Amino acid sequence: MDFILIYLLIVNAAGFFSMLLDKLYAKKKLWRIPEATLLGIAVFGGSIGAIAGMYLFRHKTKHWYFRYGFPIITVIEACVIFLYYYKR
Repeated sequence: MDFILIYLLIVNAAGFFSMLLDKLYAKKKLWRIPEATLLGIAVFGGSIGAIAGMYLFRHKTKHWYFRYGFPIITVIEACVIFLYYYKR
C-alpha cells in the first residue's frame, strides 16, 4: 500500500474521532477541541473523516465554515491527489 494512502487513512480516522470526542466533551461540558484544530485536521487530509463525523454525530453542522469549508477542502485535496497519481 502506498504511503499516501496510509497517511490519508490515519488522518481521516483522526478527523472522524476528533469530531466524536468534541461532541462527547460538549455534552459533558468538558474542555473542547479548538475549532482551529478540527479545521487543521481537515486541511492536512482528514476532511472526509471530519465530514463523516460532523454529520454522523450532528456536530458543528450549524457553523458555515465547517458546513461549506470541509467540502471545499475535500475537493481541493481530491484534485491534488488526482494530479499526484496522474502525473506519476
